[in-house]
Amino acid sequence: MNKVAIVTGAGSGIGKHSAWALLREGFSVVLVGRRGEALEAAIETAGVDGAAALAVPTDVTDPASVRVLFDKAVAEFGRVDVVFNNAGCAAPAVPLEELTDDQWNTVVATNLTGSFWCVREAFRVMKAQSPRGGRIINNGSISAHTPRPLSAPYTATKHAITGLTKSAALDGRDHDIMVCQIDIGNAATEMTERMTEGVLQPDGSMRPEPRMDVAHVANLVVHMAGMPLDANIPFATVMAPTMPYFGRG
Repeated sequence: MNKVAIVTGAGSGIGKHSAWALLREGFSVVLVGRRGEALEAAIETAGVDGAAALAVPTDVTDPASVRVLFDKAVAEFGRVDVVFNNAGCAAPAVPLEELTDDQWNTVVATNLTGSFWCVREAFRVMKAQSPRGGRIINNGSISAHTPRPLSAPYTATKHAITGLTKSAALDGRDHDIMVCQIDIGNAATEMTERMTEGVLQPDGSMRPEPRMDVAHVANLVVHMAGMPLDANIPFATVMAPTMPYFGRG
């Protein structure tokens, strides 16, 4: 029986490459994002003949939309084995006192509340299915450990993801639901292209930062997704070894 994975934020970047890698490993994959055309394009360019893939446009900030997503996944594939909670966004890098209410609320709704809606629906489905259980992988980011300058909304939500991961792991273990977190450094995607030109450092300078091939992230997601439910990697960090992280600031 093929395992079934849901990947949020699958229309581009880490989500898209992770969905491709899961398809190559024989997973049935539900690709999730706001833009249906981007999801369909990701499926068309996956390069996997006969792959079982389904695009489900979803607003992760809307709990009703998330419930429909999980119901569609079960209707199409019969179960859900893996959820990669990857959808996220950031606010503009401006002084904290200049952040607007809407900018703060958008980041919290997407990164934290949206992840919780997906965890909640995953628990509902994974407890009820037979065989029961599954695995939830939350995208924490390096910012779950230490901030960049001018990043209060993003950093706050990513620290909160760690709390969500630990709490859900505790609540899920008696139901064979493994919850874990992947903390990702600068992966080479469209979103990190600016890193090659220079980004603000804690000392006020602007410096380019090294990136790693996004395939390393996707491969780690596949490894975690493929583990049996009698083992778990609660937290994993993958990064370019010379990016500013240890000693940042």
